[in-house]
Amino acid sequence: MTDIERVWPPAPIRTERLVLREPEARDRAAVIELFTSPEVGTYIGGPRAREEMERAVPEVPRRRPGLLMVALDEAMIGIVTLDPRAAERPGHVRPEAGETELGYMFLPQAWGRGYAGEACAAALDWFSEVLPGEPVVLTTQTANEPSLRVAAKLGFTEVERFEEFGAEQWFGVRHPLTPAG
Repeated sequence: MTDIERVWPPAPIRTERLVLREPEARDRAAVIELFTSPEVGTYIGGPRAREEMERAVPEVPRRRPGLLMVALDEAMIGIVTLDPRAAERPGHVRPEAGETELGYMFLPQAWGRGYAGEACAAALDWFSEVLPGEPVVLTTQTANEPSLRVAAKLGFTEVERFEEFGAEQWFGVRHPLTPAG
């Protein structure tokens, strides 16, 4: 069992404008839109085929540890994930790997309004409360300047860069805050 599985699921996480929660049936259309959007697919290997997603996404999108839907006024606008980083992938801050990796995707109409930073900060705060002392890592293409800005605002610092998925990747870590003693 991973660290995240031991503490999952959280109660809905509320911010000033957003709610982070588990998937619901009403999220299905937005999930399909998210994964088929050419804009969203730019830095993640391209969009998926709509027909494929229509077949693959169940009526109630699958709930799983680490997956949070981000809702604005009850409508899903994106997702935040807190998943174990695969040991075979490049980029780790522990010799034995096992770090939790933050990921996020938002619908294009939600871009540029600070929702990604707000939602990710709330997810990271929750994570720090339930798993204190655990670092979180983040990977994004170096070409994805908006994502690099979000990473900096969230307190991630660069560890290394490497080639993966045919592009240069930026790999950063957010070390947990240690109480002043």
